[in-house]
Amino acid sequence: MSCEFVLVKKTRSALELMPAAICDLLYEGAKEMLLVDEVDSKAFLTKLFEAMYDELPYQNKKQRSAERGKCFIEYIPAENAWVPIAADGYLYINCLWVSGSMKGHGYSNDLLEACIRDAKAQGKKGICILCAEGRKREFLADPKFLTHKGFCVADISDCGINLMYLPIEPTAQMPKFRECAKHPAIEETGFVLYYTDQCPYTYYWVPRVQEAAKKYGIPFKAIHITDKESAQNVPAPVTTYALFRDGQFLTQSIQSDKKFLALAGLQN
Repeated sequence: MSCEFVLVKKTRSALELMPAAICDLLYEGAKEMLLVDEVDSKAFLTKLFEAMYDELPYQNKKQRSAERGKCFIEYIPAENAWVPIAADGYLYINCLWVSGSMKGHGYSNDLLEACIRDAKAQGKKGICILCAEGRKREFLADPKFLTHKGFCVADISDCGINLMYLPIEPTAQMPKFRECAKHPAIEETGFVLYYTDQCPYTYYWVPRVQEAAKKYGIPFKAIHITDKESAQNVPAPVTTYALFRDGQFLTQSIQSDKKFLALAGLQN
């Protein structure tokens, strides 16, 4: 999956790997970060993140998360989105994330408004995004916020994940799920995980879940989606992380090894 830009913290390892990198700001008042040039090189990004890993501040994680915060939006022409939807002419929002100290300042609204302006400038029919039905779920957009901003439900999956859209062209056809996403189910038994590299948490947690499953003899199969065509035919409405158990969709929430073992009934 390609994206327009990636900014990373100015760590020693990042500076060594990218000595000529341009510095940029994620938002006004933020600290300078390094602009990554080779955003379409999986090998380089893997090398970069592995080199930076031990230099990132993981101590007192909950406290530091609240202090530091995260704030970004990522969107793409829907024809190129790595999800099973039919939404030609729309922009698809992969991720809209505001957390920690960034909350409560109107940044979600600012980011979404910027996306809307971009969609209009590009002559798009509208914008679409995934959310949970009725309430906020991990790694999905907040349906109440989207409704407040004028989004409507375009389609509903059997697993309780909705496709919402904001029309720009009043007569535009609504986006919809492909059948494989609208009725998520597989024939395999045990745990089966479909995932992509969109979220860095999968890179960290999927191998640890695999190790835990192997250690405890839990049937587990991980299917790594590495191309757009495969992603657009995954039997689930989400592709970043779609976990099945005995053929039924279980969750889109990225599992730690402990959470996975709890799902399997081996830990409280």
